[in-house]
Amino acid sequence: MHEQPSPERSPSQHVVNELREALGADVVSLPHEFAGRKNSDSSRMPCEEPIALVRPRNTEHVATALRICHEHGQAVVTQGGLTGLAGGATFLGGEVALSLELMNGIESIDAISASMTVLSGTPLQIVQEAADAAGFMFPLDLGARGSCTIGGNLATNAGGNRVIKYGMMRDQVLDIEAVLADGSIVGGLRKMIKNNTGYDLRNLLIGSEGTLAVITRAVLRLRPKPRAVSTAWCGLPNYDAVTTLLRRAQESLPAGVSAFEVMWPGYYDFVLSRLPELRAPLQGKHAFYVLLESSGADPERQAAAFEDFLSGMLEEGLLSDAALASSESDAAAFWAIRDAPGEYQRLIPGRVSFDVSFSIADVGEAARRCEQQLREHWPNATILIYGHLGDGNLHIVVQEPDWPPDTAPKVQAVVYGVTGEMGGSVSAEHGIGTKKLKVLALSRTPAELAAMRAIKAALDPLNILNPGKLLPH
Repeated sequence: MHEQPSPERSPSQHVVNELREALGADVVSLPHEFAGRKNSDSSRMPCEEPIALVRPRNTEHVATALRICHEHGQAVVTQGGLTGLAGGATFLGGEVALSLELMNGIESIDAISASMTVLSGTPLQIVQEAADAAGFMFPLDLGARGSCTIGGNLATNAGGNRVIKYGMMRDQVLDIEAVLADGSIVGGLRKMIKNNTGYDLRNLLIGSEGTLAVITRAVLRLRPKPRAVSTAWCGLPNYDAVTTLLRRAQESLPAGVSAFEVMWPGYYDFVLSRLPELRAPLQGKHAFYVLLESSGADPERQAAAFEDFLSGMLEEGLLSDAALASSESDAAAFWAIRDAPGEYQRLIPGRVSFDVSFSIADVGEAARRCEQQLREHWPNATILIYGHLGDGNLHIVVQEPDWPPDTAPKVQAVVYGVTGEMGGSVSAEHGIGTKKLKVLALSRTPAELAAMRAIKAALDPLNILNPGKLLPH
């Protein structure tokens, strides 16, 4: 196996010159030409300056850039919308930046195949709006929808609020086109759902965080546009009631469950008290809050069935109280409470955030253990817990004013310790990047890590693609 160079490399003016000669000054920019440009993602991880910025306009540009970099062993970091939270798009020193911002646009929509072919630099919101205009829905949805790109969504296998019904990003894709480290182009942009013709390179590259290839195009699956969306805000007496409500809703609602967002009281009380534009959907306090959504194709039947279901749950005592959205603005007001983390930068600076997952049966106990152990060390800390229960994804945010700079690793040791003990995942939907390198082994066995390294060595033997990310040294 080839020796893997360190991610910290000396700038190579020769490589930059060759890139500029091959692709032109309008594609390859020098540091003084992109001075002031944002280079870091949203992870707040340290970030160096790239030695050059390559902004390709097509797949052939990407292939040429990678072929040249591969010939010289030059490290490359691919960047999308820079909304990542794990440091996967940051620079460790001496890399070339490969930004796909100019590879932006929808190439075609196939209404018969219910598919859309897009360039990887296209923002998620543009895809959503184009699908809607064509009479379909693209179900992936994230708070960063206006900035995050399809390529970044694929590289991190993004999740979001609708995973419970539609799956992760990899479930929204029929095929991808990508460029390997040596400049080879793979992927046929096929539109079939069934395609058992050997190793599934599509799913291997999705979620690889730019360490195996650069994704340049994708054929996305479109779904029927829901004709009816029913939304309720629920107050529940205990965690058993939360899991029972999820199971009963999945069994009883004709259109199933399209969102099931759970909020612990600490989160609910915090955002309601800090954001005056939010209004409380229910009177009184409750042990848990659930935003329940069901979307389907039969407006009349769905509305009646949804209301009957809530009435039944109230009569049984499974729900302590519930508010039914009677308009789109009501539903938007409910979602505004769940989307409040978008204000964290202003509301809770210095926070330590977690994106972990467990089996659905273990989520309640995992949250209890984390909060209990955190309180033992930091009794006055703000602890916010919420998540997508339908897929076991738990978000935990911890902050205490004026705590020492060395506190974050201690907080991480508590939460990741519980995650490892309970067989959970240290990254549910944000990836590993640089932020979670040291804890990856809590969720992956030595044999699994060895297999991942073997795949990396086979596809990127010189370790030029996003070195120092995803896989620990």
